[in-house]
Order: sequence, then C-alpha cells, then structure tokens
Amino acid sequence: MLFTKKYLNSPEKDWVVFIHGAGGSSAIWFKQVKAYSEEFNVLLVDLRGHGKSKEMSSLEAYYKEKYTFKTVSKDVVDTLNKNGINRAHFVGVSLGTIIIRTIAEMEPDRVISAVMCGAITRLNIRSRILVWLGHTFKKIVPFMWLYRLFAWIIMPKKNHEESRLLFVREAKSLARKEFLKWFRLTYDVNPLLRHFKEKEMEAPTLYVMGEEDHMFLPPVKKMIQEFDHSYLTIIEGSGHVVNVERPDEFNDVSLEFLVNHKRYLQQSA
Repeated sequence: MLFTKKYLNSPEKDWVVFIHGAGGSSAIWFKQVKAYSEEFNVLLVDLRGHGKSKEMSSLEAYYKEKYTFKTVSKDVVDTLNKNGINRAHFVGVSLGTIIIRTIAEMEPDRVISAVMCGAITRLNIRSRILVWLGHTFKKIVPFMWLYRLFAWIIMPKKNHEESRLLFVREAKSLARKEFLKWFRLTYDVNPLLRHFKEKEMEAPTLYVMGEEDHMFLPPVKKMIQEFDHSYLTIIEGSGHVVNVERPDEFNDVSLEFLVNHKRYLQQSA
C-alpha cells in the first residue's frame, strides 16, 4: 500500500486527498496542511516509487509491471479503501491532476469535488518537443540532468526557484528505473488528454493556475470555456506550482471552493 500521512480533524468531516506530481512527494503540500486540517480530514499520499512509497518499486509485483495511469490511480483507490475513505475531495498538482481525472473516470462517485493546481490538460508544441527530447536521450543522459532541464523549462523564472528546487530535491530519491517507468507514461498522455478534453468531470472542479505557467495555462483557458461546472482562478505572479509559490492565495481560493461544496452536499443530504 502507498505511504500515507493522516491529519484527522473529526470523523464527521469530509476528507481531502492530496496527489503530488511525477518526481515529487507529499512534501509538496507542506504549506497547505495547517490550513486544510482546520476544515477537513487530510490524507497525504506518496505515489508508487516516490517519497516513502519508493520501497514498492522493489517488490516483485511492481518490479516488472508496466505503469499506466490506471495502475497508478488504482494504487490511490486501493489506499483509500484500506483507510475506509469512500468519497473525498481531491487536490492535485501537475501530473497529479491527470491521476485525479483518471480516478474520476474509473469511479466517478469517489470524487466529491476537485482542485487542479498547475493542471496538465494538453501538451502544446513546446511540451511535445520536451517529451521527444526526453525519450531520445533518456538512456544516455543521467536522468537528473533531464529532470533539472524539464524543471527549468517549465519553471524558468527567479520567483519559480523554490518550487523548481523542491521538485528537483524530491526527484533525487527516485531510482533510475523508477524514473524511466514514470517517464514512459508520457506516451499515454496525449490520447488520454484528448479524451478528457471532450468529457468534463462530473464533480465540480476548480483549476488554479499561475499567470506565468506558460506551458499549461493557455489550454486550460480554452478548455474551461466549453465546460459547465469547471472554474478557473489565475494567480498573479505565479508559475506552475501555485501552492508553493503563492500558498496563501492558493489556500484561500481552494478552501473556499471546497468548503462551499461541502456545505452544499450537507444541505442537500
């Protein structure tokens, strides 16, 4: 089972499950825990091979397994089941937002509402070139060189430095084989995102994007115009990882969204 850390407020409170991105860990949410745990029960998850779940990658059941978004999403669902969490709000960042979308596709009733930070909804020309370079050089270039390059291209500015260094630091704990398994998921991204673009999640969804997220903000802006119960908040002066670069603004807008939907559900019960 995935490594988790719980912050239990009250058995009567809703759960919020946090999903980090590729190469990260649940440490990415350290600026959210205090604020969220005052309103909700909080579950932090380390995805397979990441953080304190890295021991999973050495188990025979996982060692030779090809990773897909469904397999890594099923890890999360299995973990929720073992923790007795039937329904929850989800908060994800970067590739973690694709995992939330996949969970919602697999089990739509599982997701009460969702907050997508630095959401990946489409790969533009620049990001597709980046993925192509990664696949071309992944066997001859140390993976941390690639990861640092990707982190710099996605988060290039001085004010992105904290989130960039945080992701690089967490990625250092990944084994090379684990990195390559996760990187192969990029083969599945485009067809999956095309499907998600045509189908809105049933659960109310808030996209929180930095105005400087040059690779991923434009497609979110376009997509949101075609959806009925998805909303977009753009945070000024922030890049891809809004929850790290602008934690107060992120906490305010995301908690307001989740609390409002929690109250709606309670009033409608």
